[in-house]
Amino acid sequence: MIRKKSRIFLAGHNGLVGSSIFNKLKLLGFRNIVTIEKKKLNLINQKDVFCFLKENKPDIVINAAARVGGIFANNKYKAEFIYENLSIQNNIIHGCFLNKIKNLIFLGSSCVYPKNCKQPIKEEYLLSGPLEKTNEPYAIAKISGIKMCESYNFQYRTNYKCLMPTNTYGPNDNYDLESSHFFPSIINKVHLAKTGNKNFITLWGSGRAKRELIYVDDIADACIYFMNRHTREAIINIGTGKAFSIFEYAKFVIKELNVNLKIKFDKSKPDGTPIKVLDISRAKKYGWYPRINLKTGFKLTYASYLDVLNS
Repeated sequence: MIRKKSRIFLAGHNGLVGSSIFNKLKLLGFRNIVTIEKKKLNLINQKDVFCFLKENKPDIVINAAARVGGIFANNKYKAEFIYENLSIQNNIIHGCFLNKIKNLIFLGSSCVYPKNCKQPIKEEYLLSGPLEKTNEPYAIAKISGIKMCESYNFQYRTNYKCLMPTNTYGPNDNYDLESSHFFPSIINKVHLAKTGNKNFITLWGSGRAKRELIYVDDIADACIYFMNRHTREAIINIGTGKAFSIFEYAKFVIKELNVNLKIKFDKSKPDGTPIKVLDISRAKKYGWYPRINLKTGFKLTYASYLDVLNS
């Protein structure tokens, strides 16, 4: 049982998801949260990670650390995406085992599922078909993390849970037009067009690809919720169960920012997976539900985006 005084190591606490988890833990009264800056502990360094876990001996580890990005970054930095993510998760998972740390939350991604699998995507569809090529190295790394957790659970009776979030957005996101995910990219492009008096934006692909979005605080809530839940399965989808096209998301942001823009699509660029929406019935079975709708989540996200621009 994880209590308010339990020692929790949160890896990746400065990232989009990690910072939300940290804030949620503090808000709920968890008093013993261990974090460390990357310059002091590079999670790719196996020896240093093992030593850190041995010295700190947390009761639970939440691994929110990863190299992430959108289609452009995944295509351009394939080697870094597979090497860095494999290294980080291998070091943390095996380091937990070596130091008898029985509790772990491993954060994966909905991209672990096949490109053309049946929708909505159930957890058992994992490894049932070919992956989307644009993010295959990242997906393979995350699949390896899932299988590593499942193997340690089976062989050593550990309690390593794998949460698979869908596309995530929120405060502290990456808005770089080359490395960001699709939704922060849309927000940035619409804002820049509005402030720059432009009459159109250009997005990658056809605009027909459908994606599911979840606000980052819902993922943080899921991590903390499942810290103290016994589950028969190691892998659990975390999402909203709703998907819209890239075109629809762009129209939504344009409407919310009260601007008149045309939407153009660069069809020479890839769409990625045609549709991706998670079946979240397993999470619901254990009593977890998403709480923050897109309109509310967008307002919070855009306010944070403006704060960063004005700081």
